[in-house]
Amino acid sequence: MYWYARIFTLLSLAIHIPTAIHAQSVCRAINLKTEYLVNPIGIDVPNPRFTWNIEDARHGARQTSYRILVDTDSIALTVDKGSIWSSGWVNSDNTLAIYSGEKLKPFTRYFWRLDIADHENTKTRQGTIARFEIGMVDMKNWQGAWISDGHDENTKPAPYFRKEFTSKKKIVSARAYVAAAGLFELYINGKKIGDHRLDPMYTRFDRRILYLTHDVTRQLQSGTNAIGVLLGNGWYNHQSTAVWNFHTATWRARPAFCLDLRITYEDGSTETISTGKGWKTSLSPVIFNSIYTAEHYDARLEQPGWNAPGFIETTWKDIMYRQAPAAQIVAQTLHPIRNVEEVTAKGFRKLNDTTYVFDLGRNIAGVTQLRVSGPAGTTVRLKHGERVYPNGRVDQSNIDEHYRPVGTTDPFQTDIVILRGQGEEQFMPHFNYKGFQYIEVTSSKPLNLNQQSLVGYFMHSDVPAVGHLKSSNPIVDKIWYATNNSYLSNLFGYPTDCPQREKNGWTGDAQIAIETGLYSFDGITIYEKWMADHRDEQQPNGVLPAIIPTNGWGYEWANGPDWTSTIAIIPWNIYMFYGDSKILADCYDNMKRYVDHIDATYPTGLTTWGLGDWVPVKSKSPVELTSTCYYYADAAILARVAAILGHPDDQLKYTALAAKIRNAFNTKYLNAETGIYSTGLQTELSAPLFWGLVPDTLKIKVATNLAKRVEADGFHLDVGLLGQKAILNALSENGYADVAYRIAAQETFPSWGWWIKNGATTLYENWNIQSAHDISLNHIMFGEIGAWLYKGLGGIKPDVDKPGFKNIILQPYFVKGLNHFEASHTGPQGTITTSWKRQGKRINYTVTIPPNSTATVYLPETNQKVYLNKKVLQENPVQLVAGNFVFEWK
Repeated sequence: MYWYARIFTLLSLAIHIPTAIHAQSVCRAINLKTEYLVNPIGIDVPNPRFTWNIEDARHGARQTSYRILVDTDSIALTVDKGSIWSSGWVNSDNTLAIYSGEKLKPFTRYFWRLDIADHENTKTRQGTIARFEIGMVDMKNWQGAWISDGHDENTKPAPYFRKEFTSKKKIVSARAYVAAAGLFELYINGKKIGDHRLDPMYTRFDRRILYLTHDVTRQLQSGTNAIGVLLGNGWYNHQSTAVWNFHTATWRARPAFCLDLRITYEDGSTETISTGKGWKTSLSPVIFNSIYTAEHYDARLEQPGWNAPGFIETTWKDIMYRQAPAAQIVAQTLHPIRNVEEVTAKGFRKLNDTTYVFDLGRNIAGVTQLRVSGPAGTTVRLKHGERVYPNGRVDQSNIDEHYRPVGTTDPFQTDIVILRGQGEEQFMPHFNYKGFQYIEVTSSKPLNLNQQSLVGYFMHSDVPAVGHLKSSNPIVDKIWYATNNSYLSNLFGYPTDCPQREKNGWTGDAQIAIETGLYSFDGITIYEKWMADHRDEQQPNGVLPAIIPTNGWGYEWANGPDWTSTIAIIPWNIYMFYGDSKILADCYDNMKRYVDHIDATYPTGLTTWGLGDWVPVKSKSPVELTSTCYYYADAAILARVAAILGHPDDQLKYTALAAKIRNAFNTKYLNAETGIYSTGLQTELSAPLFWGLVPDTLKIKVATNLAKRVEADGFHLDVGLLGQKAILNALSENGYADVAYRIAAQETFPSWGWWIKNGATTLYENWNIQSAHDISLNHIMFGEIGAWLYKGLGGIKPDVDKPGFKNIILQPYFVKGLNHFEASHTGPQGTITTSWKRQGKRINYTVTIPPNSTATVYLPETNQKVYLNKKVLQENPVQLVAGNFVFEWK
């Protein structure tokens, strides 16, 4: 692969900066965000990050300076005043700035305006004003008490809570701050607040709990108001049983919550309605809820108006006070979980008067909503699964492997509804989600259902899409679609392995899929939260568990560098994609403790700690080989991070450690004469190439051996989890992109295309779809191909020296067997597009470099002349500035 250029040829810039700010310009800042969110409320960080993009269609467009003004008065910003902070004009092309004004106050809304100067040094007045709002900030600012209903953790029905209050003055604004141990839904005056699902996100509850802020100004009214809260168990009070032992978690207790409703009146006064005495509680119709299995609902127990003013609550009981479950109650600052997409049934089958089966036509994570009419007391069961038996009934045998039920009252992925018998009823779970394609609806009495009686909702963290792919091969496009479906199906405030059988935050799956996720989705807020979970879970000696968060499971088995290198690999990739070093600084000490622990435990530089190449096709590489590759990657990343953060002694220390690991690895496993690692399996050759352990002088030889091995295997995969992360990249980056594509586009077993040919709409857990074990049909662990399509065919890569796509590495491969490929990725500077098309021997390659970026283009070597914008091109690589460019091979 061509070496990364470090010196760039940029447009010359004028020195003079005009003093006048132009009211209008062809250059403007767009997509203003605070903490990577649009106009967030309830954030706690003392120094928020501001980010933006540049919109400018001119060739070579870029920002040369910026100014940020912050004020509590939006009108003041329109006249160039920033009483809280004025950054002054900063000579920089950065589109990330960190607030450094006076101390921000809790419960306060701030506005910020951005002015920029373009590449001609013309200053542009920014028309759009963004805002953010500070939340609690400090535990001492909470006024509410933690309350529960007094029942123990084994009580099945979920609790209702309510409180009425009177507001006599005109309301200007109102915010509800809600922290919960468990899950909550908030209602005001009979209406559910917001469209979030499963709040707050899962954390290590005895160490850190998240709170939400909701703007409820419009929901309040003059006079009497009512607040209602429904609490669910979530992972806090796990009542279902499985091998992960969450039902024995030390934090487990009856769900509880704390709420402050802070109202600001027109006269400037404030009032806070808080949880405490005066609140009432009752059991709800949600007679059982488990985040792991399902939800049971008895509609006959409904209490109409329970969350509205005027409800008669004489049978309700007083609340009970509870100690705060954790010392840290911090703001949830991330994209929330939502019902993102409605999925209607594509198939419908009536088996008999009491049994119907719905087919959504695709595998999703989420919930179903049933509309049904029937006699009071009729019990309806909705069994969710990924497969059906030959007789048409739902088959769960591939997803209930780790479920260990006690009794028969908690069937897996099966909602249970008891009808009230008063016309059409609707049911959708409050506190659960599942992984499924098929739903078997059975009833204790005959029901009349049709194909429109049930819909599915695809639920996941609602991260914005930032990537797109399209090619001339439908199988490739379907693989990308399936990869995205599996990625999103496993994003619920933390990355998971599968949405049905486990819902666990498996670290190995997440480190494999990090690039796949970042190329297609804006996931930084989720990963920053999950890295905080890592910091909560890390032991003093540096050890991390294999699943995060955890109740304690995973410290003794399944962890090791091949899995828990998340502590280094994920922060590094966030830095590469966003150019933001905060996550590196936040995790730096944790990375050091982790690497130091491995060094102390395995002083030779080789480590046998780990699971190895999980679920291989047929060949298993030595655990020591794959784990040492990851150990090397950790040390190498840590050395780079030390340099970035300004720790020269650490940089020297971990550079030396990485060299020690590399030398020990090559001494044991590399035959320098043949260019073969170990026995020459696909994983044994590709992992050292991908992670950088192969000596430069031997890369071509090792890659050639890998290509020969793949050919001997019929251009099919013979890898497991770790090998599939490496193999496509190792081939395409070392001269064998055609071989990589043949593997990626393969349609026979074992391959991604084989899954697609057999009806997959998500990625599977096992190459063998007939396997008796490890055969979830919605796993992300084999998802590296989603990233490779951007890298290996589109050629879009971040530059290690200018991360955040300040300089873009473009290295397309015009592979045989594919006539057209296009990709786009929207990064911190804007949208990068790359597209190539083959017509006979002629190839057209077009790229768009967003404003404020440059690009280094490494062109494939051919015998043809290459033209750039109609002129013969002599150099390779080519340095580009912002703009649109057309390369032609004739």
